[in-house]
Amino acid sequence: MSLSDFLQRATSRWMKDGGPEDDIILTSRIRIARNLQGLPFPILQTDTHADEVIRAVQEAVAAEAVAKVGKFEFIRCASLSPLDRQVFVEKHLISPDLAEAEKHGAIALRDDEAISIMVNEEDHLRIQCIMPGLRLEDAWHLASAVDDALEQSLLYAFHEKFGYLTACPTNVGTGIRASVMMHLPGLVLSGNIQRMLTAVSHVGLAVRGMYGEGTESNGSLFQVSNQVTLGETEEEIIGNLSSVVHQLIDHERAARKALLQENREALEDRVCRSFGILAYARRMDSRETLQRLSDVRLGIDLGILKGVSSGILKELMVMTQPAFLQKYFHEELAPGERDIRRAMLVRERLRLDDTEVR
Repeated sequence: MSLSDFLQRATSRWMKDGGPEDDIILTSRIRIARNLQGLPFPILQTDTHADEVIRAVQEAVAAEAVAKVGKFEFIRCASLSPLDRQVFVEKHLISPDLAEAEKHGAIALRDDEAISIMVNEEDHLRIQCIMPGLRLEDAWHLASAVDDALEQSLLYAFHEKFGYLTACPTNVGTGIRASVMMHLPGLVLSGNIQRMLTAVSHVGLAVRGMYGEGTESNGSLFQVSNQVTLGETEEEIIGNLSSVVHQLIDHERAARKALLQENREALEDRVCRSFGILAYARRMDSRETLQRLSDVRLGIDLGILKGVSSGILKELMVMTQPAFLQKYFHEELAPGERDIRRAMLVRERLRLDDTEVR
């Protein structure tokens, strides 16, 4: 199968499409945590309880109300190989915790992969909607529609005072986590990123790496999300996050402009060196690959590179991950072999575009 064909089949919608402010905001994500009334949280589940949750959710997903929101496939984690589960993690469709829940976990996935419903992760259900660009409100409306459709068949654990009950106290209330993945190379290169991120944390938001909690930032990619779910409405949570994100966008654009004005040659040299390495290197680890892709994406956004797809960062930041690489090449690869195949894949992807350097 050619790489072009593989890209069409294997990439999720958020990996390909653009969206508002997509030069800085790669994705918007809404995640809703829900639990079923009368059943223990997953951490205390027996096999019987877990199966009961799976059966209830599978029936709810198959109901007419959910079918109106889209066509879903229900998949038990036990039916997937460890490699396939890890590919789902790398595509941001499930969490690492669910990937390890081989016996009790399941996922309901819409055909365009914009919506995934994780079953028996930390909570009985985690409904996720992920969209390209800054589309928090659109993602919320879609996730809420799925939530409402499921609730026609499922009885959620809810308290009149505290709201939706969840396994982790930080999710009690609305149960919503709103987040955006931001590409902030201007703030990183100008040395202002830590000051910005400290300010963000002071207004009740969390900043994490590309794969969320417990991961570090690489390639100037940061995930910014709300921390408070109790005492605020969903609209207030999304509005507060959007307000801060717009401020970060303004600061990032100002930093990029200053870098061009004050040290254009150094910036162009960095971008072109990274493109050259990606185009000709014979082995690359994942950290260097992501950093070089970040430089190239910055060069695309600033007009330094012409003819390269702006979606290349989103595509390759997933496709060059270990499981995805092995899926593409149809074989188990040791770390050193992955570095060689990763460089090969990047070179092949760049050849699909007609690139010019200013």
